[in-house]
Amino acid sequence: MDIELLFKIAAIGILVAVLCQVLVRAGREDQAMMTTLAGLIIVLSMVIKEISTLFNSVRTIFNL
Repeated sequence: MDIELLFKIAAIGILVAVLCQVLVRAGREDQAMMTTLAGLIIVLSMVIKEISTLFNSVRTIFNL
């Protein structure tokens, strides 16, 4: 796992938090919730790829 992944996740989190605050202040709570969910889905897809790589590495190491 690279440090780049952590920076990407942090950047997405900051961006989503700012957008959410702007949308809430503008009275668009529904769009703020959708923005939060979209950010969560993006981060989860990035993490799932890394977990898949981890499982493949473990499988290769132990010859499973």
